[in-house]
Amino acid sequence: MSSFDNREKGFEKKFATEEELKFKINSRRNRYLGEWASGILQFKGEDQKKYIQSVVKADLEEAGDEDVIRKLKKDLENFNVTEGEIRNKISEFNQKAQSDYQ
Repeated sequence: MSSFDNREKGFEKKFATEEELKFKINSRRNRYLGEWASGILQFKGEDQKKYIQSVVKADLEEAGDEDVIRKLKKDLENFNVTEGEIRNKISEFNQKAQSDYQ
């Protein structure tokens, strides 16, 4: 195997590792978002667990955060939570999730 092949495999492995880490960070962030929103919605126990999972799954619908934002905005519309507050929480929980993996 040439050094070029070795280098290519190394880059592929690094890319895969970085993508896996991004996925884990986003999933953790979405769990934090689900916990936050479930508190506002006053979900407890099994309802809270199911809701948190629904937030995590919502992020798998399309690339980016817009799918999660739409879900939270819809779910929290009767609680006067703004899109700006949701985006701020996304940023806050993203930093928290990143620090969890460092």
